Amino acid sequence: MEPAPQRPRRLAAWVADSLPKPLLDLSPASADASFRRYFRARTATGSFIVMDAPPSHEDCRPFLHVARLFRAAGANTPEILAENLEEGFLLLSDFGDTTYLMALDDASADRLYSDANAALIRIQQASRAGELPEYDRELLLRELNLFPDWYLTRHLDFTLSAEQRTVLERTFDAILANNLAQPRVYVHRDWHSRNLMVTAADNPGVLDFQDAVHGPITYDLASIYKDAYIRWDEERVLDWLVRYWQAARKAGLPARADFGEFYRDFEWMGAQRHIKVLGIFARLCHRDGKDGYLQDMPLVMDYLRKTCARYNGLGDFLRLLDEIENRQAQVGYTF
Repeated sequence: MEPAPQRPRRLAAWVADSLPKPLLDLSPASADASFRRYFRARTATGSFIVMDAPPSHEDCRPFLHVARLFRAAGANTPEILAENLEEGFLLLSDFGDTTYLMALDDASADRLYSDANAALIRIQQASRAGELPEYDRELLLRELNLFPDWYLTRHLDFTLSAEQRTVLERTFDAILANNLAQPRVYVHRDWHSRNLMVTAADNPGVLDFQDAVHGPITYDLASIYKDAYIRWDEERVLDWLVRYWQAARKAGLPARADFGEFYRDFEWMGAQRHIKVLGIFARLCHRDGKDGYLQDMPLVMDYLRKTCARYNGLGDFLRLLDEIENRQAQVGYTF
């Protein structure tokens, strides 16, 4: 292990050498759910973002690849101004501090989500197989298994019985069957209000795309319209989805011809994501000491429960959630 002060000193020295003007200040900008950290470097003529991604924990190459891939497609990803892959340092253009989450309200939502839909469609139009990793069964199932491993076992200290384990496995199989049957496009994989930035032009600025894959067309829509950090009335979400679907069909994307089928795919994709996210939030808390994500679990669980209550094939899983949470059976399930 290197002494703790040495990496920050090397980072500051590299930034100073890479900037077009003298460095005036280097201060923390943000952190995310990984080992990456971000700093804001200021000069007399502007500011820049510096990514610190220790190579022992993070690989910058997917970030660079996807940044350029999405930028070529017409999305506003950060410009790569300098890179040091050996150290894990990147110098990027600065989108500022205003995330979608900070800016979204009743007055701004239609405009901001319209911009996000347009950017997503541009990314999806550029899709081709073989450019990004496939969002295949193995990866989707590995994500689902975060739920029993971290949410149930570690967070709730809950052990599944053999019968409950069977219910879980059948549910996962049903969800994966839907997910894998969907048309495939480029998937950002975390397309939500904390990773989209409000910019003066070419809105939104797109961040946190390094885990992008080639997978189900509804995944990023489930990320943004069943967002773990902000809730909207379902009627309004339906309107935004219809607008996306109409624009996607017009753009030649492989969205289902029937909106009802498209919406069902969106709901089932959301179920996969919410099951995964509950496991991720638990892991962030118990493995990484980031307990702030626990406050977002109730909304994620609410999304999941509502979807399970609507569709044949998910009713047994809803009953399992009741058993896990020791709830009384609720009236009105439609299985």
